[in-house]
Amino acid sequence: MLDLFGDEDTLALAAHHRTLPGRFGAGDRDRAGVLAGLEDLSARAGGALGVVLGSGFEGAPDLIAEIAARHRLLGAGPETVAVLKDPFRFAALCERLAIPHPAVSAGPVAEPGAWLLKRAGGCGGSHIRASAAGAAPPGHYLQARRTGRAVALNFLADGHTIEPLVFTEQWQAPSPLRPFRYAGALARGRNEAGPVPAALAAAIAEAALRLARATGLVGLASADCLVDGDAWWLLEINPRPGATLDVLDRRPTPLLIQHIEAALGRMPAIEAAPTDATGAEICYAARTCAAVPPLDWPDHVRDRPRAGSFVARDAPFCTVTASGPDAAAVKQDLRARIERVRALLEETETDHEFQHDRTEPQRPGRAAGREPRR
Repeated sequence: MLDLFGDEDTLALAAHHRTLPGRFGAGDRDRAGVLAGLEDLSARAGGALGVVLGSGFEGAPDLIAEIAARHRLLGAGPETVAVLKDPFRFAALCERLAIPHPAVSAGPVAEPGAWLLKRAGGCGGSHIRASAAGAAPPGHYLQARRTGRAVALNFLADGHTIEPLVFTEQWQAPSPLRPFRYAGALARGRNEAGPVPAALAAAIAEAALRLARATGLVGLASADCLVDGDAWWLLEINPRPGATLDVLDRRPTPLLIQHIEAALGRMPAIEAAPTDATGAEICYAARTCAAVPPLDWPDHVRDRPRAGSFVARDAPFCTVTASGPDAAAVKQDLRARIERVRALLEETETDHEFQHDRTEPQRPGRAAGREPRR
């Protein structure tokens, strides 16, 4: 496993792990570090079946090409990613295929307030801003604002056809600097009404199929959309496993296995969707944590930072998951569990400070005890 974090649960599952330098959402990858890390992990494993790429590579199809030249790539190839993640090539493709998609521009535009500024190849929503200047700096573009509910069609593709898995609903966790920051997603229960009408769901699936055929897309992917009544717009295609993996991986056959089969051109059989609704939400750090204390993590927490890790304010701290009879119950549980994680962190930090102060040698002229926070 090669990633930026080396989280506690990742290390518990991975036979070998290497941590990459860098910051999530920064928009670039350490080319030499990625290639060296993959070579090392492949050697340790005695050869690798292949490489599955997660988020963070959308803006680097040239790096994907270098990886594919050295290892079998189990997922979208560099040219597929280049077409789908270049905002202007993607918009042109959507226009040719008659798929509704917000207009894009490099600027200048007459009404900056009607546009959003996005980074090409960005992910997670943290890179999105309101357009102030009405022109896009290098590596960015403008996209026309649209209103609606955020949903995503998650599907498997084998280059010729697709198998829809589920529509997920998404929401945001705005911060002062990141007003469109991604928060979480959920999949409704089998017996609940879908988040979009059946006719609209069919139209979105047909659009995803046309795009998959046009670009040779393979593996697990998602089509992010905005839905407003009977109108909808395709915002982007994410050509890789993403943040909703915890929500999607609920069938008897592990989704990673099905991703690999589809990536190799063999569309797997899709089992029935689970009865319960399931969701996942990111718990962002309310303040900077200089060193995460050892925590007794609940089972429903994923992406657990290692003890001693530094987590900056407003950075992702962990992910909480929940399942329940319907979407409303899941959302309620997610909120409650995030609050419990924050309370657990506060209690543990306070206890560690108290224990440290009790064992600290008393200094002359000063009473033993905790110093006030500065």
